[in-house]
Amino acid sequence: MNIATLSSIMLIIFFAVMIYVGYYSRKKTTDVEGFVLGGRSVGPWLTAFAFGTSYFSAVIFVGYAGQFGWNFGMSATWAGLGNAFIGSLLAWNILGRRTRIMTQHLDAKTMPDFFGKRYNSDKLKIAASVIVFIFLIPYTASLYNGLSSLFGMAFHIPYWVIIIIMAVLTGIYVIVGGYMATAINDFIQGIIMLFGICAVIGAVLMQNGGLVEATKKLAKIDDAGWQGAYSSFLGPDPLALLFVVVLTSLGTWGLPQMVGKFYAIKSEKDIHKGTVISTVFAIIVAGGCYFLGGFGKLYADQIKIGPNGKPLFDTIVPTMLKGLHPVIIAVVIVLVLSASMSTLSSLVLTSSSTFTLDVIKPFTKKDMTEKKQVNIMRVFILFFIAVSAIIAIVKDAYPTVTFIAQMMGVSWGALAGAFLAPFLYGLYWKKTTRFATAICYIWGCGIAILQLVITLSGKDVSGWGPVLGYIFKSSINSGVVAMVGGLIIVPIVSILSRVKDDGHVAKMFECYDEKVEVPVKDALD
Repeated sequence: MNIATLSSIMLIIFFAVMIYVGYYSRKKTTDVEGFVLGGRSVGPWLTAFAFGTSYFSAVIFVGYAGQFGWNFGMSATWAGLGNAFIGSLLAWNILGRRTRIMTQHLDAKTMPDFFGKRYNSDKLKIAASVIVFIFLIPYTASLYNGLSSLFGMAFHIPYWVIIIIMAVLTGIYVIVGGYMATAINDFIQGIIMLFGICAVIGAVLMQNGGLVEATKKLAKIDDAGWQGAYSSFLGPDPLALLFVVVLTSLGTWGLPQMVGKFYAIKSEKDIHKGTVISTVFAIIVAGGCYFLGGFGKLYADQIKIGPNGKPLFDTIVPTMLKGLHPVIIAVVIVLVLSASMSTLSSLVLTSSSTFTLDVIKPFTKKDMTEKKQVNIMRVFILFFIAVSAIIAIVKDAYPTVTFIAQMMGVSWGALAGAFLAPFLYGLYWKKTTRFATAICYIWGCGIAILQLVITLSGKDVSGWGPVLGYIFKSSINSGVVAMVGGLIIVPIVSILSRVKDDGHVAKMFECYDEKVEVPVKDALD
């Protein structure tokens, strides 16, 4: 059986299961909380897998694994471990419990809604919604990256057809089943990703004579100026690797589609279970992806080179897979599609719920029924999926339109830079102010927009000095500065702009203290 036939059979089964899950989950979509958060009753396994599959899309498996594996060799595995221990383990431990309790106490259903109620400011809520709208759409469009090369190995169909199929099928199960459908499908897709990445790593290593032999081959490459750089502990550029680890790991703490998973989990007890599950999932999937990409240099003579003289990073991993057994390639195709669809569903659900609840509803003079709000969200899910698909098709058809590609690159840094600090401090520190939150919005988005302008203009920043020149050398570096800078700016500005608490904030934080009644044996001293 050839690759096309085998892949087609597996994809048909996969799509049928996804649609059935959407139909099965429709009973949970009768009200806003059910559609957006699954009624806040989602168990640890579904939540942990939803968190992981939203985290690791085809961008990770195809794009980042190829790019960072090529640049750093086997040390790129540190990025995967950082994703596991900082982006998953620490995120669940530090954000999980407090996010679940505080958002239920405030009845906040989205991140902008949390900002509005936590800081008692509709302006902050609307501003956050606008930021999500602007920067989440190009991020959503980037999920289609890498699909072209992989599907080209099995099917001889235009790239735009692949995009439309993926968009339509994702739209069906999200529109019909809401959050619960995405959570169940994320679990199924996560299982595929776990087994798929293990199978691919084993096959690629066997293709190169096993782990030891493949490592020896990698150690002989001296592109970095000294032999053994790509098989070393920290790779050829440890500082650049550190920035990659921080951006891809700490960044999840401020992304609305990621922290939104904590809103929906059933109980505190489930958070402890979810922490373990999510961390193990990330170690295998993220660690495996970057570890696999670290061997990309072994295929240097087969990699396509772009007009700038650099390799086309999205083609590195597909090139590594070309000589594998048809069953493995078919599994990889389903794996990458699973990773893309799970993240796409999470992003469009986040975008539509944010825009409906935090922008449309406040500006509507008449009261909106629960059913009407859900229907509006469904319309916007369709809208966001359509826009992201169109952007991806235009980007592929007109590669000279660099604005789209660069917007995708800065989206992560802008969202995390604007939201991470005010969200984190807002959960823990009573004295965090709305003014500090507004300044952080400006800081995060400002850094991202400046980076976009510099990149599009092709300006040489090396003359800006060793610090500024390094910061704006890439969207990775500037994104890290935006996040870390926000963590410094928010407490300083909060102290300088401190306002007297009228008891509102203190009462808000009482939700963390559980009140219990105990029997008293002696009423007298």
